[in-house]
Amino acid sequence: MNESVIYLPEVDSTNLWAKHNLDKFGPIGAVYTTHQTAGRGRLGRDWLDAPHKGLYYTAVIKTDLVQPATLPLFASLAVCDALRERYHIDCQIKWPNDLLLSGKKIVGILCEVGPDGHGINLAQPQEYFDAAGLPHGTSLALQGVSVDMDTDPEWLAQYLTDFGFDRALYTYESEGFAPYRERYKACCVNLGRRVTYDGGAGTAVDVDDEGRLIVHDESGDTRVFTGEVSVKGIYGAV
Repeated sequence: MNESVIYLPEVDSTNLWAKHNLDKFGPIGAVYTTHQTAGRGRLGRDWLDAPHKGLYYTAVIKTDLVQPATLPLFASLAVCDALRERYHIDCQIKWPNDLLLSGKKIVGILCEVGPDGHGINLAQPQEYFDAAGLPHGTSLALQGVSVDMDTDPEWLAQYLTDFGFDRALYTYESEGFAPYRERYKACCVNLGRRVTYDGGAGTAVDVDDEGRLIVHDESGDTRVFTGEVSVKGIYGAV
């Protein structure tokens, strides 16, 4: 096992644990669990898990990045690659960094100054999403993917750390998002669809080298980089 990848049987939050234990990591490291009791998602939302049914993973990156604002997009590609390698599935990305499978959310990613956290839905039953009020959420198992909770979480954590971040950072830390732009666009479900964002609406037509979503309307192009973006035609009104 890569010593920079730490497994915890249970933890309140991998993000919080990583922040409090930064001295345990080198330039690149990670901590993961399958039972997170007090996680949180975007905008401070609670993130409740089904014990030992998902992977909760935080990567710690201490290197200097030339374009840190695009880390959420880079991270989403890293997770896409790991899931393709392990399960032979192709996820879509809802800009900037939610991963979808069969039109439902399979992965949530939270990036902060400090660690960036991932939650991958591996084997949660439908009852979990119903009870949590997540009609647009799903797990790999619910989508017919064979999941082994005894081996898959460790494999994914190791692969994400070694290949998704450590090796890939040789390019990303110095060149930013541009080398990954076309791969990202090929996965981006927003493109060609009508989207709404804080302050406007239009058709998403591109993602630029700085990771901004380019939205076209009758007045021209707008480059969107912050706020909530909803996409018409995937899981209802979102």
